[in-house]
Amino acid sequence: MNNRRPQAMDARAAKPLEPTIDWWLLGASVLLLGFGLVMVASSSMTVGDRLAGSPFFYVYRHLFAMFLGLIGAALFFGIPMEQWRKAGPMLVFLGMFLLLIVLIPGVGKTVNGATRWVPLGVFNLQSSEFMKLFMVLYIAGYLVRRQDEVARSFWGFAKPMLLLIITSAMILLQPDFGTTVVLFATALGMLFLGGVVLYQFVTLILFSMVAGFALIFFTPYRWQRFTTFLNPWDDPFNTDFQLSQALIAFGRGEFTGVGLGNGIQKQFYLPEAHTDFIMAVVGEEFGLLGTLGIILLFAFITWRAFQIGVRAEAAGHRFSTYTAYGLGLWLGMQAFINIGVNVGMLPTKGLTLPFMSYGGNSIIVVCLMIALLLRIDYESRKSPDRDKKGRRSWSLM
Repeated sequence: MNNRRPQAMDARAAKPLEPTIDWWLLGASVLLLGFGLVMVASSSMTVGDRLAGSPFFYVYRHLFAMFLGLIGAALFFGIPMEQWRKAGPMLVFLGMFLLLIVLIPGVGKTVNGATRWVPLGVFNLQSSEFMKLFMVLYIAGYLVRRQDEVARSFWGFAKPMLLLIITSAMILLQPDFGTTVVLFATALGMLFLGGVVLYQFVTLILFSMVAGFALIFFTPYRWQRFTTFLNPWDDPFNTDFQLSQALIAFGRGEFTGVGLGNGIQKQFYLPEAHTDFIMAVVGEEFGLLGTLGIILLFAFITWRAFQIGVRAEAAGHRFSTYTAYGLGLWLGMQAFINIGVNVGMLPTKGLTLPFMSYGGNSIIVVCLMIALLLRIDYESRKSPDRDKKGRRSWSLM
């Protein structure tokens, strides 16, 4: 008896210790956040000085949003995923209530023809950003509660879609077509991964494509953006101005860029350089190398989110699995759309680049998203029932 205990203790001591959180995911996220702050400073000084009388106006507000996001992330990381599963239905209806408040005349704040914010003193709440997070949590919980119903009956598939259509309609009334696309595509991807019947999924995809084209065709400004995307040099000084200036920025950057702070397009020509078109500023100042570096970081974080989902599935945590998949789909989709718009691959949309674009709500929500992924990974690592075969097979640690 006395001889066996030291041997068991030596075996445990010889076993390499596994990190408690995913440091690779955290590191990549912090790197993007930090670089985003630098690029917001570089791209917003001119417009900040002109509109607010201070070149650091947008930088200070961006820092405040990062501070709120990090505080929220710390709080989110401390909440077990089981609590989020239980709160999913309540959160999605809270999000719908906030979307409804935005549409009340005199309550919602309108900027550039879009009413998307509720003024809260020093902070403007954009409910559609939080709704994306709430919807992911709700659908993940629904797939756990109604797994068999989703896989076998049309009604099991239709119920979350009805809720999603109502939510999308309220977001379109703001109007915010880009967020609607991301929300709808993320939800569809989660339902597909949840085992929905294939013909139902294909039918809904076709219906969504037809509905999306109709929304573009019968809305003059959306149709104008679509035709501009097809030929960005047709009217470069009017309807094609923003996209053509973004392409000029990428062209000036060439392979290595003109250097941080030396970009010209952000100062006099490119509208919304610090928000929707911050990637064009990266392309001008850091060139092809900088652009590819950002794309690789987004690809890595998206891949890591899916691998965290795989780890959670091996541990038997189904809600965490679907949540991780949903967050990965959302992040990858939004980054792809924003970068695609910047380089002229997709029609222009008012959609921020996660981690990097100026926008308090976007920065806060993406911090909360990473906190949830870290929490999922933490619980999966600590689970006593997880599959030992999959425990470290994908880890870079």
